[in-house]
Amino acid sequence: MSNETKIITAISDLWCDADFLHTINEMGIDVLQITSACMDKDGSDCVIKNTHSELSRMSMLMDTNASMLQTAISDESLPPVEGQDLKRITDLFYPIVEILQKEKEGVCSKRIEDKSIVILSSLSKVLFRIPATEFLEEVSKLFETINRGKSADFVLTAETFAIKIHCRPNKTESSDKTDIRIVLHDRRTKTNSELGFSIKSQLGGDSTLLNASKTTNFTFKIVGANLSDEDIERINAINPKQNKVIKRFDAIRRHGGGLIFDGIDNQTFNDNLLLLDGDLPLIMASLLVEQLNTRKSMLHDLVDVLADKNPLKYNSRAYSFYVYKIKHLLTSTALGMMPGTFWNGRYDANGGYLVVKKDGDILCYHFYDRNRFEDYLFANAYLERASTTRHNYASIVKESDGSLSFKLNLQIRLQ
Repeated sequence: MSNETKIITAISDLWCDADFLHTINEMGIDVLQITSACMDKDGSDCVIKNTHSELSRMSMLMDTNASMLQTAISDESLPPVEGQDLKRITDLFYPIVEILQKEKEGVCSKRIEDKSIVILSSLSKVLFRIPATEFLEEVSKLFETINRGKSADFVLTAETFAIKIHCRPNKTESSDKTDIRIVLHDRRTKTNSELGFSIKSQLGGDSTLLNASKTTNFTFKIVGANLSDEDIERINAINPKQNKVIKRFDAIRRHGGGLIFDGIDNQTFNDNLLLLDGDLPLIMASLLVEQLNTRKSMLHDLVDVLADKNPLKYNSRAYSFYVYKIKHLLTSTALGMMPGTFWNGRYDANGGYLVVKKDGDILCYHFYDRNRFEDYLFANAYLERASTTRHNYASIVKESDGSLSFKLNLQIRLQ
């Protein structure tokens, strides 16, 4: 091409036959822009093939900078390896149309227009416009501040940036798993869909999948041990800085005692598990005990142990039974189920997870690709012991009938 002003138009694989391309070239179009976020490989190949007939007069421009979410879809049957860095799959993504945020005045919209970030009110009034390059500079500064780990600097930087872009924090209801709502373009159906996503960040500590509370306490009966009041008092007084629950459990075992699941303290949480699967209360109780027996925390490791012991007496495919049921629990907890709130089986975060990596990259585990989403949860979930005093567990309690009880608490995090 000569160094003259060129007229560029974006082209789609839905309308790119040779006659059409010849017509727009005669109208003065010099360059065809292929936007990678709007076509898959087959679509791009179609445009390129049909353009070749006009290549002597028209050129092509490949735009790879469209706003997009990189997904983690894969044809591989194996789950991610524990500790392995999450990697984007470059040819699989969902273009972002706009981001929606709930404000006091209504729902505002954030979108890209003419290489700028534009914020619109619920009445489509432009509240703020900032060049995308400047926006990226501000985001980079905020990211660096987060990584420095100084809370005072972070609060100041974040607040200053939030005010600048007219973004006021709006706390979602505690029963809502959705952190952000995004309108995505689905290249397969050629439609736009508004979806809710839960955000999990690797920048700070590990994120919580199922929060600990008194609601998530499991009660066990102590059997096989003849403990005096002095023994009970001595065991309950064990209070090291680390592994308090394990050491108290070990003391019970030294007296010949074992734990038999008696029930979940909170009826709502019990009902939510039963809604998912009738075996889940006993399965999760067994996992809590195996965590103490084996000192393992990763769920996929504990499931290996559980499948070998097979407390539910499944057939030779026991491992598949346990994996399926636990994946169902993890997915439901990730997208909708809260332990202390009656759950009807509907997902709040119907889009899936956005995972912010330590390097600032953002990956999307889309619920459209449920297998990969479940594999991610199962490979990265682990049991963690929360505060015993705050949640009132891990002490031997002598009941009115003389039986002895011991509570364990369920909390699940993602590494």
